[in-house]
Amino acid sequence: MPREHEGSEPVRSSRMGDPLVVGISVGFVLLFLAASLFDMDAVARGIGEGFASTARLLGSYFQLLLLLTFVTALGLLFTPAAGARIGGLPQPEMSRFRWISIILCTLLAGGGVFFAAGEPVYHFLVTPPSFTTEAGTAEAVAPALAQSFMHWGFLAWAILGALTAIVLAHAHYSRGLPLRPRSLLVPVFGERAMRGAFGSLVDAICIIAVVAGTVGPIGFLATQMTFGLDELFGVGGGFGVQLTILGGLAALYVTSAVTGIHRGIQLLSRLNVLLVLAIGAVILVFGPTLFLVNSWFSGFGAYADSFLAMATQTAETAPDWWMQWWTVFFFAWFLGYGPLMAVFVARISRGRTIREMILAIAVIAPVATTVWFTLLGGAGIHAQLHGVFDLTEALNDFRFDIATLTVAQALPGGLLMAVAVLLLTTLFVATTGDSMSYSIAVVSTGHDDPLPGLRAFWGLAMALMAGVLLYMGEGQISVLQQFIVLTAIPVSLILLPSLWTGPRAAYALAREQGLIAPLPGPGTARPPG
Repeated sequence: MPREHEGSEPVRSSRMGDPLVVGISVGFVLLFLAASLFDMDAVARGIGEGFASTARLLGSYFQLLLLLTFVTALGLLFTPAAGARIGGLPQPEMSRFRWISIILCTLLAGGGVFFAAGEPVYHFLVTPPSFTTEAGTAEAVAPALAQSFMHWGFLAWAILGALTAIVLAHAHYSRGLPLRPRSLLVPVFGERAMRGAFGSLVDAICIIAVVAGTVGPIGFLATQMTFGLDELFGVGGGFGVQLTILGGLAALYVTSAVTGIHRGIQLLSRLNVLLVLAIGAVILVFGPTLFLVNSWFSGFGAYADSFLAMATQTAETAPDWWMQWWTVFFFAWFLGYGPLMAVFVARISRGRTIREMILAIAVIAPVATTVWFTLLGGAGIHAQLHGVFDLTEALNDFRFDIATLTVAQALPGGLLMAVAVLLLTTLFVATTGDSMSYSIAVVSTGHDDPLPGLRAFWGLAMALMAGVLLYMGEGQISVLQQFIVLTAIPVSLILLPSLWTGPRAAYALAREQGLIAPLPGPGTARPPG
C-alpha cells in the first residue's frame, strides 16, 4: 500500500492549506487587480514589454524543452518500465473513455473551439513562416492545418504530464510525498529543502501560472457568449450580460469541482466529449466530407514532413511578432499549465500503466485534437475558400469571437449549430475551470481530497478576477494572458528536470513492481559483462 503523506506536512495543516502558498497566490491576484485599478496602462505596458522580451530571448528554450519532453516520453514507451502501474492499484479507477475524456477536455478549454475555428483560417490567409504557399489558395490548406497542429499537437500535449506525472506518481504513491509541484524538484534538491519556504514558493508560482492561464479563457468566454447571444438573438451586450454569463459558468464548474473527480468533473467531461462527437459527426456527414478527409490527410502529412522545421522555427527565420503571438505564446501557455496538469493526471491515472498514460497524453489526445481542428477549422477554410464569408479583416485584428461565430453559422444546421458551438465552448471552459479549481486546492493543501470549500474558493476567485478585469476593459484579460509567458520562465525550470527524473521514476516504479531486476545493492555481485 502507498504511504500517505509520510515526510510531508501534518494532515491537519494539509487539509487547511499551506499559509505561504495561499498567501502568495492570493496576494498575486490582489496585487494584479490593485495595480490594474491604479494604473491600467502601466500594467499593460510593463507586461507587454516583458512578454516581448521573454518571447525573443527564451522562445527557443521553451520550444526545445517541449520537443525534448516529447522525444523522451516516446522513447520511454518502448522500455520495460512502461508496463509499471500508477498508484499501486492493479486496476484503473475509471473506464478508459471517462479517463481520456477528462484529459482531453482539461487542456482544450476554450481553445478547443475558440482557436479551432479561427486559427486554421488565419494560417490559410497568412502563410506561416515555415511554408511558401500562396495564401488563400487550395495549396495553402495543408500548411494552414499543419501549423495549427503544431501549436495544439504532440509537443503541446506532451509537456502536460507525459513525464512529470510519472515523477509525481512515484513521489506521492510510493514515497508518500505530497501531490504538489514541489515534489518534482525533490530528486534535485532533496526532500528536506522542498518542505520549507522554497517548496511553498514553487507551488505558489505554479498556481499563479494556472490562474493566469485559466482566468483568460473564463473572461474570453464571457465576451464570446455576449457577442454570440447579441448576434444570434439580439439580447444586447454590456458588462451586465457578461457578469450574468460569468455567474452561470462559475456555478457550473464550481459545482463540478466540489462534487469531485468521480462525479461532477467526470460527468461534465463526458458531456463535453459527447457534444464534440455529435457536432463533429454533423460537420463530417453534412458538410464538405471529401474536402475535410483529404485536408486532414494532407495537413497531417505536412505536419509530419515539416515537424522539425516548425518546432524549431525562431525569430531569425520568422517575424518577431509572429513568433510572439503564435508559437511562443502557445508553448508558454502550455508550459504554465504543465505542473498542475501533471498533478491532475497523476491523480486520475491510478491503476493505469505508464505506457497507457504516455499514449493518452502524448499520442491519442494530440491526434484527436488534429481531427477536431480539421472538422471545425477545415470547414471554416472551405467556406472562406469558396466565398461563403471573408474573415480576413476580423482575423487580422485577432477577433476570434467573430471568426468562431461566423464559422459556426456557416456549418450545416446554421443557427442550431451556432448555439451548439457556443454551448460547447462553455463546456470546454467549464471542464478546465473545475479541474484546475480542484488541482489548485490539491496543491495548496498537499492533500488528494481537498475540502470542498477550498475547491469552491479557487473556482469563485478565478471567476471574480475575470469579472473585475472585464469591468476594467476586455484588454486587461489579454494582458493577463500575456503574463503567463512571464510565469513560464520559472515554471519551465520546475519542469526541466523531468527530462531525466521522469525515466528514473518510471524505472523505480518498475523495480518496485518486479517488472525489471532491482539495482544491485552494496556487496551484491554484478552480473558478468
